[in-house]
Amino acid sequence: MAKYIFTTGGVISSLGKGIASASIGKIMESRGLKITLVKLDPYINVDPGTMNPYQHGEVYVTEDGAETDLDLGHYERFTNAETSKFNNITTGQVYNAVIFKERRGDYLGKTIQVIPHITNEIKDRVRKAAQVSGADIVIVEIGGTVGDIESLPFLEAARQLRLDVGFKNVLYIHLTLIPYVRSADEIKTKPTQHSVGKLREIGIQPDILICRTEKALTDDIKEKISLFCNVPKDAVIEARDAQSIYQIPLVFKEQGLDRRILEHFNMKCKSTDLKDWNRLVVKRALHPSHEVVIALVGKYITLQDAYKSIYESLNHAGIYNDARVIVKKIDSEDIERQGSAKLLKGVSGVLVPGGFGYRGIEGKIEAIKFARENRLPYLGLCLGMQCAVIEFARNVCGLKGANSTEFARKTRYPVISLLEEQRHIKDMGGTMRLGVYPCRIRKDTLAFSVYKRALISERHRHRYEFNNKYKSVMEKNGMVFSGIYPKKGLVEIIELRSFCEIEHPFFIAVQYHPEFKSKPDRPHPLFREFIRAALEKARNL
Repeated sequence: MAKYIFTTGGVISSLGKGIASASIGKIMESRGLKITLVKLDPYINVDPGTMNPYQHGEVYVTEDGAETDLDLGHYERFTNAETSKFNNITTGQVYNAVIFKERRGDYLGKTIQVIPHITNEIKDRVRKAAQVSGADIVIVEIGGTVGDIESLPFLEAARQLRLDVGFKNVLYIHLTLIPYVRSADEIKTKPTQHSVGKLREIGIQPDILICRTEKALTDDIKEKISLFCNVPKDAVIEARDAQSIYQIPLVFKEQGLDRRILEHFNMKCKSTDLKDWNRLVVKRALHPSHEVVIALVGKYITLQDAYKSIYESLNHAGIYNDARVIVKKIDSEDIERQGSAKLLKGVSGVLVPGGFGYRGIEGKIEAIKFARENRLPYLGLCLGMQCAVIEFARNVCGLKGANSTEFARKTRYPVISLLEEQRHIKDMGGTMRLGVYPCRIRKDTLAFSVYKRALISERHRHRYEFNNKYKSVMEKNGMVFSGIYPKKGLVEIIELRSFCEIEHPFFIAVQYHPEFKSKPDRPHPLFREFIRAALEKARNL
């Protein structure tokens, strides 16, 4: 039987439950256990696919094409767990399923209620994630903050599961805040006491407390928390603010969190350390030898979480190349107003990420033109590839006014257009080209030198594609179509090596999202080589 760890959060939101859960997964994997992680999201949307990035942040895409919460990105980056549609459970999914069953007659004669029908559906889905993964330990993160009305059914399901599978098979970890009052030079435990009290009112007594704090917790403070929150003193784990999120597993390991978890589950596992993680990831992240500035030209740059996986992938590539990557966030609309020469001055590489809608598109195209003409290493992702195609068509191939039909339906040169199977789709949620698809790479290309493989698979999230009617004219002018989806002949990778008698050091753009497959100890090859090229450019500036 799988063991279950439920992680909850109190006092305030954005404490880092996702990183804490992923770090717990990492230290349990270090003990030789197979783990999986599940996110329970209280919102009524079926998934975050139609939500504004400013509200929700990044939409993370799994191998099987599920549009999920960005915390699943943390789970996959920190651990070996491969998440799927079973690993993100929303209130919308749960109610949708229960209402469908009621209409079908599964509950014939019964009044449908939150308890037991909604809570049973939640428990069934958590068990399904355990079953599909075959994990020894299932770490379940409950979104929101204790006290929120929306998360009550999830907390009740967590309470019931301990009754269903036994006390020793379920563990509750509560992440809370110990604020520091600077004027009094004191840290305060009262918010944590109130948060735990609220959790106990719901029927859950936490077994372990993880305390976010900017100051060290003294023994006296830990004893006070232990007394008022009814947890053993050695179950009060200090989570000091860290320079790198990748230090967190080491912090937990040093305080014996893995040992405490195994004792509760009465499990005996091999004793291991995280020396490789510390050597390959943490030390190089904290003490790099070099520095490089990368411009990220996007539409949602005011929210850090909107491009979370991209920032982390750049960080991973920096770790590999022994460099600190400084990301210069540039709003593409600012480029439209102020120009590329001013805003891209001093950078050693340009990255244009994905997105939707016409706002800021001309700024992205102008930034790509600047990178192409000034031989700045360029990496385009999804929309970043489509904008690169538009820029090349207009400025090199002479197709004036070339555009995507997403932005200009009646453009004379629709170099990017809607997939044929997308033309009659009306529902917006879950209907894009989603999940993993194969890509065949030409052997005489930059893409092949990056991947060193002829066949790869990458994750997608888009509706529009390169229009193959314009392939010939673009090839004549120097664009290389180095990666193709074999089944339908769709363009997956474009690159520029030599055009208009100009050699470019690194210009590559892809229709997919490589950021979803990067890890701190295994950076994605595209990001790795992009940063390598940017470092070389920086040396020559």
